Amino acid sequence: MIDAYEDPGTPDRRGGWHYLWWLVRCQPGRSALGALIASVWMVLLAATPYLMAKAIDEGLEPGDLGMLTLWSAALFLVGAFNAWLSIMRHRTMTRVRMDANFRTVKVVVGHAVRLGAALSRRAGAGEVVTIGVGDVQTIASALTVVGPGVGAVIAYLVVAGLLLSVSPVIAAVVLLGMPVIVGLVGPFLTRLQGAETEYRDRQGVLTARIADLAGGLRVLNGLGGKGLFADAFRRDSGRLREQGYRVGAVTSWVQALGVGLPTLFLAVVTWLAARLAAQGDISIGELVSVYGYVAVLVGPVAFWVECGYMLSRGVVAARRVVRFLSLEPMEDRGTRDAPAEPSVLHDPESGVRILPGRLTALAGARPAETAEVVDRLGRYVPSRATWAEVPLDEIVLAQIRQRILVADHEADVFAGKLREVLTPLRGAGNCATSHNGAAPANEPQDAPPPAHLTSALHTAAAEDIVQALPDGLDSPIDANARNLSGGQRQRIRLARALAADPEVLLAIEPTSALDAHTEARVATRLKEARQGRTTVVTTTSPLVLAHADTVIHLVDGKVAATGTHHGLLDHDPAYKALVARDTDAEEPVR
Repeated sequence: MIDAYEDPGTPDRRGGWHYLWWLVRCQPGRSALGALIASVWMVLLAATPYLMAKAIDEGLEPGDLGMLTLWSAALFLVGAFNAWLSIMRHRTMTRVRMDANFRTVKVVVGHAVRLGAALSRRAGAGEVVTIGVGDVQTIASALTVVGPGVGAVIAYLVVAGLLLSVSPVIAAVVLLGMPVIVGLVGPFLTRLQGAETEYRDRQGVLTARIADLAGGLRVLNGLGGKGLFADAFRRDSGRLREQGYRVGAVTSWVQALGVGLPTLFLAVVTWLAARLAAQGDISIGELVSVYGYVAVLVGPVAFWVECGYMLSRGVVAARRVVRFLSLEPMEDRGTRDAPAEPSVLHDPESGVRILPGRLTALAGARPAETAEVVDRLGRYVPSRATWAEVPLDEIVLAQIRQRILVADHEADVFAGKLREVLTPLRGAGNCATSHNGAAPANEPQDAPPPAHLTSALHTAAAEDIVQALPDGLDSPIDANARNLSGGQRQRIRLARALAADPEVLLAIEPTSALDAHTEARVATRLKEARQGRTTVVTTTSPLVLAHADTVIHLVDGKVAATGTHHGLLDHDPAYKALVARDTDAEEPVR
């Protein structure tokens, strides 16, 4: 199987079938061995009725005990050898499936890392979770066709040849009848692909809603929106259940036909062979062998149907993986250097101009609009934004990531010790958005925090979090800091961004989950800590706006007014109404 550190290779992204074939080509030796073992195993299953017919015709019927013993011993040895082959077949196919599983996980995770902070802008959380939880397993199971699928074809041809030596009529019925059975199941497999595709899409939507619910239940409850969200979730889950019933209905038909039709066919062929035996056209031993051959054929046909079922589901899952792998991070076409000195950031689409060395606040009635401005200034979406009148798209991306940091208040936090969460990787770029960083390897785990980390914790008013944890900075933090409260998570994210000490800090709603007292402390300390450095915050809190050097009021994503907080309160009624509404809002969770 693929090693944990091995390169998974370059996946074939032309479609679902191409991706599955790529997984087979990545392990040609093991795939060929699985097909060979499965083929021999199934052919030897057909050898059992042949040996039984010989034992009857040459030993039991003439009363020759020696021949009976000889053929019985051969029957035992073939059965024992085939039992061992069955074990090896299962082991080999398990390795084939696990290799496909791990390889798919590696290419998906690797591509998610390449997308970085652009991942959340290109694919929903539900889509990624559905791929990781369900689609990977489905794809791995689809590779069953490599072993039993190929073996079923070989066994079918061998049994047809053996039947031809017994009776051309029976051989013709088998050769024509089995494809008819498979053909009857085919339309259901096509319907299954369509139903399964829609089910997977709905599952992704519902998974995203679950993630939103888990992350924002307390906020929803405080705003009185829990019931509204619950109704939407109930509606979506109902649709998913109904689609699941459709998938289950088609699946039940596929499985029922896969078992029922071969059994019915077995009865027809057995009746035909019995008539031929009664007429003296075949011997009793040949009658027994015909029954055995057709009974053996039930297995290959069932495998065909099962493989068709798994392939149908596997193709649907592979298409979702291919669709995810087709997402591309923002292309870095920049060839120019970033400005050597602190310079003006300008977003022509909104009219926002960020002067260097100042604390600027973007205030708007819709947080999504101010966040879009930050995304453009941080070069996370295509835009006409400029830095020192040079288009951001023309500047080398690595230089932008080195000097401009976007700190999202919902940025991911990886599991680990708090010290590791807060310590950024130097030169890693946008650590507040996409990476939690790691502590230097030579730093003792119980060492006091360095000066820049102590300063960041103080500015974010997060010292009490460290003091409250049992092991301080060495205390374990869950993924996305779920073992902390909402306000604590937000302060840790802000401290992480401040510890990176970027030249330009673009912070999205950095105090939205804090109580008024803590928010006031953070606003005061942020202005002091970032003195002389470019800082942008999106907020409508008067406690933060009052400390900003410049406040830009956005209406419908465009600059409506610019000035100080108090100046806008006196001369901009719309701004005053916006800030007053924020003042009257319910106190955030701490």
